[in-house]
Amino acid sequence: MTQHSDLLIVGAGILGLSHAYAAARRGLKVKVFERTATPLGASVRNFGQALVTGQPPGPMLELARESREIWGHWAQAAGLALKRNGSYLFARTEAEEHLLEAFCAGRAREHGYNVELLQGAAMKDLYAGQFRHHRAALHGKDDQQLYSREAIPALIHYLSQHLNVEFHFSTLVRDVEPGQLHSTAGSFRGEQIVVCSGHDYQTLLAESIAPLNPHTCRLQMLRARPVLNLNLQHALLTGLSCVHYGAFADLPEAAAVQAQILRETPHLQEHGIHLLISPTPHGELIIGDSHHYDSDPSPFNAEQIDDWMIELAEQTLGCSIQVVERWQGVYGARGPGPFSFVQAAPGVSAALMHTGVGMSVGPALAERNIRMLWGEAS
Repeated sequence: MTQHSDLLIVGAGILGLSHAYAAARRGLKVKVFERTATPLGASVRNFGQALVTGQPPGPMLELARESREIWGHWAQAAGLALKRNGSYLFARTEAEEHLLEAFCAGRAREHGYNVELLQGAAMKDLYAGQFRHHRAALHGKDDQQLYSREAIPALIHYLSQHLNVEFHFSTLVRDVEPGQLHSTAGSFRGEQIVVCSGHDYQTLLAESIAPLNPHTCRLQMLRARPVLNLNLQHALLTGLSCVHYGAFADLPEAAAVQAQILRETPHLQEHGIHLLISPTPHGELIIGDSHHYDSDPSPFNAEQIDDWMIELAEQTLGCSIQVVERWQGVYGARGPGPFSFVQAAPGVSAALMHTGVGMSVGPALAERNIRMLWGEAS
């Protein structure tokens, strides 16, 4: 049994690292355990979009705004390549344009979303007219963009070198109990243990997690090069996302968008396809995604789904793309709410996301959890 720590964390994805940061910045002694040699889960397979604009009013919007400030600090302290110039959500149809107009006139003003709707001449000026074939673009000015494959390792380096967080990679945690963690690297003592193991609902705390009835969501993802030098500096979305993101989906005008999708492109609804495009620092684009929910993710991708996403991307970008890489994203989904914090035993908890916005809200969610565990006033 090694020396005592204040906090032991299982999982070095964005939730685990966010909990480590929240604790270490308070001067607490933190150890993080990750089963692989480097994080390989949802936190490095995603788009790297930390979206504020898409979050519904209430707790999720508050968490996204608080997380934005934390990301800003990390960018400076850890040297993350973080773009803070926002995203563009393109309206391709009249129904989508009406939805964005209604959002800007109502909810955006009421809840202080930092957005601007570009129409007409402004669309011709955007990227030298590259996107003028769209009807409008919602500029979400608080949205952020990073390259997860590089940002997560950079954050680990910062936590290790500057906040004295101790990492144990290639280490499987076999069991946790009050005050103790048992792993392939030995047993460790800690005042608090927080399990942040993503969509793995079986290895640890399975009995406590089971009542949540969580599922997994499997995504098909692509990395591609555009044939034109777009020099894209913003994350891109389309009106398809309006029926997926809570900021828009419950507005009355969303019904017409949903009806048009079902009428004209029902396959997009069937496979949960709504286009997201993220530029990498290397001139490439991360493109996706589809959504398939089950208790266990199927390992088999459908080429037809990739074809549909490529077609959508080329329509949105106004140019052809060349695919250079394909993979599956997998994250925890469909719990009792967007996230859970389960206290399984004294000093033993599990932090779970049930939606794919961990990069957007995870940093602030962890801050709140650590505050609660250490009995700080909110």
